[in-house]
Parts: sequence; structure tokens; C-alpha cells
Amino acid sequence: MRLRTLPVSVAGVLAACGYAVGDDCFDWLPALLCLLFAVLCQIASNFANEYFDYRAGRDRVGREGPRRGVTEGDITPKAMLDATLRTLSIAAGVGMCLTLWGGLWLIPVGLAVGLGVFAYSAGPWPLSTHCLGEVAVVVFFGIVPVNLTYYIMASQWSMPVFLGSVAIGLMGANVLIVNNYRDADDDRAVGKHTLATVFGRRLMPWLYVANAVAAVLLMADIWPALGALWVAIPSLYLYWSISAALRIRKLAGARLNPYLGITSMGMFAYSLLFLISEICASL
Repeated sequence: MRLRTLPVSVAGVLAACGYAVGDDCFDWLPALLCLLFAVLCQIASNFANEYFDYRAGRDRVGREGPRRGVTEGDITPKAMLDATLRTLSIAAGVGMCLTLWGGLWLIPVGLAVGLGVFAYSAGPWPLSTHCLGEVAVVVFFGIVPVNLTYYIMASQWSMPVFLGSVAIGLMGANVLIVNNYRDADDDRAVGKHTLATVFGRRLMPWLYVANAVAAVLLMADIWPALGALWVAIPSLYLYWSISAALRIRKLAGARLNPYLGITSMGMFAYSLLFLISEICASL
């Protein structure tokens, strides 16, 4: 399930809840269902990635990243595919419950999310092998969960929420940047095209910082309105991200694995503190 990166899907829902609290439309039950749906979809995506990367020969035994169960022989391919479909089916059931708040139009949206689970690693043109992995993360871990979670509670769209969703997506993309930075040599050897293999590893820490700066700027008008105390949060996030990028530049291989968790937890902390700040401002 790749537990260290699951905070990525949680962060998007937390950010949406923060916006809903600020607009006085927060509803805990659909918010909880959105959280469950998001986490289940990420788990299904991780399962699918293990299965289809094994099938395509994109993973190898003894890789630098976290151990891949199917490739290493710990899990049979059939069991992993079954786990993928079962997890996605549970997510679909949760999504159907959300139609009670959002309406039946959520069904095609849910189908699109389900296709995204497979499109990342499978099909004739896998997104992860055509330099579109980071774009997929921005869409499916930022734009989609933040805007839909907010809409289900507010019954309306909002430009500030959309900008915030892009910000959260960019933070999530940094997790994949660390992953692809670490795997650049292995990916190049199997013909997998990522930003790290096409543009080189040296660019990736700079892109990591650029994403963090862009994310903070996209939400720059939010924090001052919440009070002087909360302005420190985006500053701390930037410090966290720049410090991580400087360390990442000096590391390689398995030594980069902790920075997957560090990056995802930085995103989670930012979203959680945003939610807390909105709650405090509403009291």
C-alpha cells in the first residue's frame, strides 16, 4: 500500500475541508466518505502500479526503492490484480454513497478516477512512462479531490478552491519527483521515460523547490486573512521543502526513500494546519 505516501491523498481532502469550514459549509459525513474514497483510490493505484510494472518489466529484483512484492515473488500477480480490483470496488461503493450529496453526475467522474488508476501504469500509453506522472498527480491528488470534496459539501465551485487544489497537486507531485529522481538509472535502463530520465537528475531538486514556491504563491492570499500567526505556516513549508531539496541533491539510491515520507508528511502537515487555522478563524 506504500503507507509512507498515503498522506498525499489525505491532504487533498483536508485542504477541501479547510475551505468548507471557511465558507461555513463543512459537513463531516461526506467529508469522511471523501477521505475514505481518496485513500482507497490511492491504494488501488499503488497495487495496479506494482502489477502492471511487473507485467511490463519496468521493475527489477533488488531495485533501490521500496521492495516490490510481485517482482520479488512475495505476492503472485493474480493476487495483486485481485487486490487492485477489490480495493477499487470498495472505493466505488463509497463513491456511490457520495451521490446522496453530490448527485448522480458523480458516477462518470468516479469512472474517470477509476480509469486514472489504471491509466497511470497500464494501457497502450501509460502516463508514468511518458513524462506525465507528475501531471497525473496534480490532477488526481490535487485538482480532483480538493474541488470535488468542496463541491459535495458546498454545492458550488470556487476559484480560490481551484487555485488551492493546484497548489496541493504540486505538493503531491514532489513525492513523485523524489521517486523518479531515485529511480532515474533503473528507469532509463528499461526505457521508462520520466522527467528525471529525459531532463536529467540535476533538474529534479530545482523542480521540487519550484513546485513548493508555486504552491505557496497560489494560496498566498489565504493566510494573511487568517491572522498574523498563520502566515508562518507557508514559510515553514517552504523552509521544509528547500531543506529537503538541498539534501536530496546529495543523496542517491535507497538513501532517498525516507524523503518520500518526508515530502508527503510536509504536504499533510500544511493541509492539516490550514484546516486548523480555518477552524480557529471561524470560532
